[in-house]
Amino acid sequence: MKGSTAYKSIQKRGLHIGLLPEMAAAVNGSTPITLDHDLDIFPGAGRHLTVAEYAGHVDDLAGRLWAAGVRPDERVVLYKRANADLWMLAAAASRIGAVPVNLSPALDAATVAALLQRVDQPTLVTDEPKLEILHEIPLADLTRRVIAVSGERPGTQSLAALAGSPRVAPVVRPIDEAAVITHTSGTTGIPKLVVHTPRTQGRRLIPQWRLLSLIRKRETVAIHIPFVHSRMVAAMTLALLKEWPVLLMRESDPADVAEQFARHRPAFVEALPNSLMEWEELAEDPRRPFGSVKVFSSTFDAIHPRTMSRLLKSSDRRGALFFQIYGQSEVGPAVGRAYFRNSAHKANGRCVGWAMPGGAAKIRVVSRDGKTPSEKNPGFIEVAWDGLAKTYFAEQDRYDTNRNGHWWRTGDVGYRTRLGCLHMLDREVDMIPGVRSSLEVEDVVLSKLSELSELVVVQGPNSEPVPVICTVDDKPLDAGRWRAAVAAFPQLADPVQIPQAELPRTATLKVQRLALARRFAQRPEERA
Repeated sequence: MKGSTAYKSIQKRGLHIGLLPEMAAAVNGSTPITLDHDLDIFPGAGRHLTVAEYAGHVDDLAGRLWAAGVRPDERVVLYKRANADLWMLAAAASRIGAVPVNLSPALDAATVAALLQRVDQPTLVTDEPKLEILHEIPLADLTRRVIAVSGERPGTQSLAALAGSPRVAPVVRPIDEAAVITHTSGTTGIPKLVVHTPRTQGRRLIPQWRLLSLIRKRETVAIHIPFVHSRMVAAMTLALLKEWPVLLMRESDPADVAEQFARHRPAFVEALPNSLMEWEELAEDPRRPFGSVKVFSSTFDAIHPRTMSRLLKSSDRRGALFFQIYGQSEVGPAVGRAYFRNSAHKANGRCVGWAMPGGAAKIRVVSRDGKTPSEKNPGFIEVAWDGLAKTYFAEQDRYDTNRNGHWWRTGDVGYRTRLGCLHMLDREVDMIPGVRSSLEVEDVVLSKLSELSELVVVQGPNSEPVPVICTVDDKPLDAGRWRAAVAAFPQLADPVQIPQAELPRTATLKVQRLALARRFAQRPEERA
């Protein structure tokens, strides 16, 4: 089977992640998958697999889950420490017709308990470290069964003890029924559970498949995104069907990343914006870990021009580019834009791109006040296409408040230029009176102060814009340099410096701006 044939099948029948490993093995079973960590479930498997071996492990786990009593239509909540076997478990659950519910390992016990209750009597697949975290949660009341991938406790089934269970024929779910459930960042409270179907997952591949078809050579793709995120579905599918060697990364420490990149020389890197920002220091590494990279790609959150420019200048490849995708879990990839080595540093970071080619999402900006949306009067950004998520699990009313026919309101505000470029200025909930765009302020100031490792502008208790800063190695910031850098933004309050480790973040490393603002409202002495 060719990758293009498999892709056409997905567009016709939908993307079923339980069938994907077997399909990818039929395309090319020898394609290598390399890990930067050991698998919890298969500790003896090592860190070098082929796609055929990977597919075999998924089939093995599907048989074990069936032997444990999991059946079609059941919901299987996955909550364990970060590891590539999370995606294996999701594929295994899907393979027997169950619906995996992927929860971030970063979620706390109270949030997990609330989501277990919302999902309504699921099977919980977890591990010893997470069972410790959940020790005060009444799991027997909230779940149908608990399966432990490591350790043994009363009231749990051992996945390891089910090794050797008979293999089970795959079960294919209907194309428009729930296939995978992931969750939102939870920046404003308990995360929403986003329901994806085989059809919506397949449609999200269309613009990216077309773009990646421009890359003819098979080189290593490094993937550093949460294993439980909806984006992981597309990233793995595209890489495997394109027959690209895959480097699946868990570790984010720059020293570890430099070692992996120096060894495997990836040509394509997909990572979280905040991870890329943390890796900026590697641009000066004598091993030139980014020297082999032809394409950097990112989604999830705003990416600053400084970060893109430093990474691109550290590549030795002719025509290296940074491709930014604007989207969210509910809509998938909405618009995109390429940045290049000689111009990224002066790019407008708020210009997130244009609609992507062939069967991709449609974008519009809707007035907030009856006046035509413009740069000075931004409107609500909305997206329409058949890649939209089906619903929020057990919160249909909440979903419906954002859905207007075919159009989905993203919660972001912005405008479109005469050439059609979408400019995203801020999340609606993060808008601050007197500030056109907090993200724009951050773009500009970060480009002027290399000593800043993070800058977040939040609303203070008196509606004033408060810049919260973190510096490299938490060193004190020179007040004179700061004043010069923010001269164009006189409305800013004095900066508040905190250690970077204290920034509240979501599972995808987004800064929780509302939580940060509440911190200063509750502890005003920090701003003294």
